[in-house]
Amino acid sequence: MRELVVLGTGSQVPSRERTQNGYFLRWDEEGFLFDPGEGSQRQMIFAGVNAGAITRLCVTHFHGDHCLGVPGVIQRLSLDDVPHPVHAHYPASGQTYFTRLRYAASFFERAELLEEPVEDDGLLSVGSFGQLWARRLEHPIESYGYQLIEPDGRRMLPTKLAEYGVSGPAVGRLQRAGSIDVDGRTVRIEDVSEVRRGQRFAFVMDTRLCENVLRLADGADLLVIESTYLSTESELARRFGHLTARQAARVAAECGVRKLVLTHFSQRYLEPERFHEEAAAEFDGEIVVASDLSRISVPTRR
Repeated sequence: MRELVVLGTGSQVPSRERTQNGYFLRWDEEGFLFDPGEGSQRQMIFAGVNAGAITRLCVTHFHGDHCLGVPGVIQRLSLDDVPHPVHAHYPASGQTYFTRLRYAASFFERAELLEEPVEDDGLLSVGSFGQLWARRLEHPIESYGYQLIEPDGRRMLPTKLAEYGVSGPAVGRLQRAGSIDVDGRTVRIEDVSEVRRGQRFAFVMDTRLCENVLRLADGADLLVIESTYLSTESELARRFGHLTARQAARVAAECGVRKLVLTHFSQRYLEPERFHEEAAAEFDGEIVVASDLSRISVPTRR
């Protein structure tokens, strides 16, 4: 299963309709928790997300609406005796903040949390999920966006398999070995299959428009991106290091995004449809204006 579970969609000040940030990405057997703001642990309960589902904690930066839920989440890992290690990624420049959050209160630490601070643009980790990348964004304090890239695979073509006489267990052998002999003829996997592009996910929070926003969003099947303001407040957005809905949608259009998820809304706006209207003027793909506790599927493979 690959889906985004939205825990919160507000920004610095929560409202009656929106709590602070929090996003949980189910990606097969992995669970990525991004930017747990205040109240995330309770939202996880409402959303049916168990602490044991978390395998990676990714914090973009250390403004409160993106990290004040970290203490409760970390303590819950130990309270629930989560048996597997959980990797934590966050800006290295905020090490003091993360340490304070991790040990904000006394608790019996049983879970294994592996701190892996982000020091620069680059590849953070490689696993069964693919590759996890981080790229520096433009915000008043150091902030990083995250990108998940699944390696390309291959799709077997039944007509070609039949043409080359490959069937039954021989298909599996071909997939594992790359080539096999069939009736005295060498059959390569390239002869009977085509490239199946791996899926991509991008998570872009507080930032001005910059080159790394485009790099993160490039070819994303699902782009989760802040749209704190509408374009009527574009100067305010630039001053405080944020994006407008129009800018976010333009990024999606330029980068070939398949599904655009807008979030991180200023409390000044009460009509979410305005964000959709503004984004639709720039992007003709699928647009989701996220709401608290919504579930958003990753688009199926092409």
